[in-house]
Amino acid sequence: MLRILALISIIAISVFAAGDATFEATKRELNVSAIIMFLIFILGTLGITYWAARKTKSASDFYTAGGGISGFQNGLAIAGDYMSAAAFLGVSGLIYMKGYDGVIYAVSFLVGWPIILFFMAEKLRNLGKFTFADIAAYRLGQKEIRTLAAFGSISVVILYLIAQMVGAGKLIQVLFGMEYEYAVFMVGALMIIYVTFGGMLATTWVQIIKACLLLSGVSFMAIMVLYHFGFSFETLAVKAVENHTSGEAILSPGGFITDPISAISLGMALMLGTAGLPHVLMRFFTVGNAKEARKSVVYATGFVAYFWVIITVVGFGAIAFLNSAEGAQYFVDGKLFGGSNMASVHLSHMLGGNAFLGFISAVAFATILAVVSGLTLAGASAISHDIYANVINPNASDEKVVKISKITVILVGIIGVVLGIAFESQNIAYMVGLAFGIAASANFPILFLSIYWSGLTTKGAFIGGFMGLISAVTFVVLGPNVWVEILGNPKAIFPYAHPALFSVTIAFISIWFFSKLDNSDRAKNEKELFRAQNIRANTGIGAAGAVSH
Repeated sequence: MLRILALISIIAISVFAAGDATFEATKRELNVSAIIMFLIFILGTLGITYWAARKTKSASDFYTAGGGISGFQNGLAIAGDYMSAAAFLGVSGLIYMKGYDGVIYAVSFLVGWPIILFFMAEKLRNLGKFTFADIAAYRLGQKEIRTLAAFGSISVVILYLIAQMVGAGKLIQVLFGMEYEYAVFMVGALMIIYVTFGGMLATTWVQIIKACLLLSGVSFMAIMVLYHFGFSFETLAVKAVENHTSGEAILSPGGFITDPISAISLGMALMLGTAGLPHVLMRFFTVGNAKEARKSVVYATGFVAYFWVIITVVGFGAIAFLNSAEGAQYFVDGKLFGGSNMASVHLSHMLGGNAFLGFISAVAFATILAVVSGLTLAGASAISHDIYANVINPNASDEKVVKISKITVILVGIIGVVLGIAFESQNIAYMVGLAFGIAASANFPILFLSIYWSGLTTKGAFIGGFMGLISAVTFVVLGPNVWVEILGNPKAIFPYAHPALFSVTIAFISIWFFSKLDNSDRAKNEKELFRAQNIRANTGIGAAGAVSH
């Protein structure tokens, strides 16, 4: 059955893109090279899933691969989980359109990692078990905090998943001529297979393979681009300026976000949102101890930083190559075929022909598969572990919890497919921005303060986190991207496209304010428990055996 479902999914490929995501896709002849690459990748990962399924026996195996992943492996997996197709195709497309502003966007994605490294990685591993809600609920009310954390996680997962599914259908239309609905369905089916049968172990190795493929492919593209310009980035930039319609303006800021409030809000959402993404945070529970958790972030930061350097070269290379006389074949009616999101794909064809185009297409497929698998597992763990096992039925057995989780995986996959089809015409770039905004406004403040502030109480965390979640969604709906562009109103009620500066501030202030007002006996007990929590967070006593540093 697995092989049948895999074979009908060979042509599935997807992308989330941060550029023009609302283009009308035009059908194209099948790419045989890409299909062969897909077949090799799918058969290989199916073998991994079969192997992982035989090793997945307990809830710990399903959620965290039994904690047996090394720091280096986990660093690669984190990078694979984080470097979505938004990073590969979306940011390179944004650089192709806006130049320097696209580079700033890339840097914003990177700066969240030092926060995770210095403030959170070790504490997460020492305090948590399966999800980040384990940390937030360590000394606070299980029911309130886990329910809120689960809603925040599910909100982020669904929005991220919709973005991936919509992008999947659009790119498959462009590359292979498959109908949008079938493309989205096949991505969803394959995602369900990997997570349901292989759990975190299969997901981890799919992410590791994807990271290696992506880094290798983009490195080759960057080397080939620089080779044509004598390995001089200055020469490349000069050529890009000559070929871009905006000229020297692509080397200056202000082309993407013009007002400072939106710029700060976007940066805050991407920076703090990174430290609040449930599918990234749960990866720290797959290693054996805090030392390996720290190593994971060091490796992940290195891989991600390297990726953003070379994607800058690819973006400027796309400007130089695609806007030249030889690149005219990739334009239809004066517009890049498939939209700016396809810039790096067209560039791969110019640099390496059909074979390399097939490889890059397979990399994009691996990218979306790795990301949606991590997202689905995070959503399933929020429902089965946080809600069912800790709120509804605390005495549930491991077997029952894993069964609930697998059922949830199927439901999340179906929801992702249905909403992916329903949101076909929406701009998917803004959906991922909203996902980061919710993560920064609802998840990060509670997680950060639960680790570092002894005065945090259940009432403050619940009310403040809820206000952060609601304000983030409300400001987006009332902002120009939804209120004006989608709903068709003449003027936005909330003037800024990116509300994180306001929603994150509301969340922190509300948590502090309502925690200070809470003088109940329960609150006093929660504050007293901080000392024991802090000792475990910093030493790992009770979480893992001692290791040499």
